[in-house]
Amino acid sequence: MLKLGVIGTGWITKQFVAAAMATKAYQLTAVYSRHQESAQSFIDSTAPATSYTTMDAFLGSDIDVVYIASPNSLHASQALAALDADKHVIVEKPLVATTMEFEKLDEALRKKPSLYLFEAARHVYEHNFEVVNDFTHSQPVDGATLTYMKYSSKYDAFLAGKLPNVFNPEFAGGALMDLGIYLVYDAIAWFGVPENAVYLPHFLKSGIDGDGVARLDYGKFAVTLITGKTTNSELPSEIYSGKQTLMMDNAAELETVKLGDQVLSTEKLANPMEAEAAYFAKAIVGKDRNAFDKAWQLAKEVHQVMSILRTSANLDF
Repeated sequence: MLKLGVIGTGWITKQFVAAAMATKAYQLTAVYSRHQESAQSFIDSTAPATSYTTMDAFLGSDIDVVYIASPNSLHASQALAALDADKHVIVEKPLVATTMEFEKLDEALRKKPSLYLFEAARHVYEHNFEVVNDFTHSQPVDGATLTYMKYSSKYDAFLAGKLPNVFNPEFAGGALMDLGIYLVYDAIAWFGVPENAVYLPHFLKSGIDGDGVARLDYGKFAVTLITGKTTNSELPSEIYSGKQTLMMDNAAELETVKLGDQVLSTEKLANPMEAEAAYFAKAIVGKDRNAFDKAWQLAKEVHQVMSILRTSANLDF
């Protein structure tokens, strides 16, 4: 069983810990927070573990794998520190804020080939994602419109004059980094790397993108990505293939996948992070280099395109 340490004590970390424990492949043993009260409260609501308020002590403990769900701008540096401490790492998306950060992580992994680092893009590991993947790799594709827009739980605070991390450029926040990355993962996995890409954001007063539309050019067809954190959208996602249209509720939740009247999707696991947690554990315990290489190559291509999109929109972190 993998001894799990977590950085970050928010709701998403709780969800990952619950998913990890559901796989029976992990045991929570360490929780890091700058504040002792936050760490202890997290432990009280999840599972017995040791709390740490210094990173050195946390990484010096006997954990096998670190899950990182801190603000986006801290992901890369904390992942590097974990690798340096000889820990496997799982980082909540987005893994990095810049391509330079990705290159540093890539170099660190080459120096320690026995360690694995995964980006927690949860939907990539779900069965319904593979259903769509099978369709796009067996049928001609004539284009797609992929959507994911959710009203952020932090947006009311932003409107009230506060500056939550997710709307703060100092923490690499914004719609593209938080939700749009799901759609970029979809596009790269299902259609490959585009020939060109551009992002047209709507900027909020903090200088971050509240919503936006990206266009990926594949030569023979194009893919439109619609993302945002300031409204809720009920727009479906669609993939076009001749007279056929594959429809999804949206391209990140993937609750329902239909081709005409035929339902192709299956019921999802109760915890949407369980599939990824199981994949990561199986790869780490089984020392499955192929499983890691597949995930890492996809992450590399995703962040190359994310960089192109940010550059096109003058989004600098």
